[in-house]
Amino acid sequence: MQVPFGDFKRQIAPIRAELDQAIARVLDSGAYILGPEVRAFEAHFARYCQAQFCIGVANGTDAIQIALVALGVGVGDEVITVANTGVPGTAAIVALGAIPVFVDVDPTSRNMDATLIAAAITPRTKAIMPVHLYGLMADMPAILAVARAHHIPVVEDCAQAHGASINGQVAGSWGDVAAFSFYPSKNLGAIGDGGAITTNREDIALKVQRLRQYGWERKYFSTEPNGLNSRLDELQAVILDVKLTHLDAGTDRRNQIALEYNRQFADLPIQLPLIPTDNRVVHHLYVIQTPHRDNLLAQLKERGIGCDIHYPLPTHKQPIYQQYAPTWSLPVTNRLADEVLSLPNFPELTDAEVAQVVAVVRQVVSTLPA
Repeated sequence: MQVPFGDFKRQIAPIRAELDQAIARVLDSGAYILGPEVRAFEAHFARYCQAQFCIGVANGTDAIQIALVALGVGVGDEVITVANTGVPGTAAIVALGAIPVFVDVDPTSRNMDATLIAAAITPRTKAIMPVHLYGLMADMPAILAVARAHHIPVVEDCAQAHGASINGQVAGSWGDVAAFSFYPSKNLGAIGDGGAITTNREDIALKVQRLRQYGWERKYFSTEPNGLNSRLDELQAVILDVKLTHLDAGTDRRNQIALEYNRQFADLPIQLPLIPTDNRVVHHLYVIQTPHRDNLLAQLKERGIGCDIHYPLPTHKQPIYQQYAPTWSLPVTNRLADEVLSLPNFPELTDAEVAQVVAVVRQVVSTLPA
């Protein structure tokens, strides 16, 4: 049996009628940019994220960049973040002429190690940006304690954490501002690109609303520098609004699959993802670790199991970002790049497909060197 890593068609099929009706409503309305559907989705997603404000933008990278601009980050400023993710966060920092300062991650959660932040702070530090990787939130209470002690704002990168929470408080409501991606593969994905910024600070919300549209305070009157053309369109907004009503059910299925994997793999010599009992993980990705990753990856693909690496090259080792490699080492980050492997985990996976993944992984791991 072939098991795909993901399948967008399966995701759309059961809600196709809802989507068709919603899309037709937009087509019939004649309002396609920053209209009633964007406003409705912004209100609904703000409520979902326990935030006072949500501003839709064109994509997740723009969301990070605009959030940083709203905090005053500019040329020569430093933003503390991590290097074991994709490059969008760093790309957004560098686009502003700012400098990414990478700290290592915790080996269990794979998220920013809060104990390393203070040593990375300098007079030029303008923001701290943790990434809620794979659907598990970073240790926000610890990160915020350091940030507040040094009077530094926090930007949450929530691209993989729609609906994740710590002690009931949802991702996107912890920091001064948060950035979301709605890339199709995200837990809440558009049919195309999309992003959003959430915040509980009215001053930031007002800046973001201007920045997403040329810095306009009102039409044709630009008052906010460094504005972009970055608007969530009506079609993507209405699609996201439909899919938002199904998000929690999808998350529950992702979590069910992840728990089954953890149960079935508990006796294997591989590191399994952390699943805290008191926090809500949303399992955007189910990621295991083994020093024999490349061997395991090749054999799983040979046997028809879709899998991927998130991420194979740390940001500080990317050719265009090597200049930002820190003077200190990032041993956990470097090891993760060599060992992590993502297995299929999406809501439409059948029980039979999950069982097939389990059987093949167990079979292949048994053949790996001790």
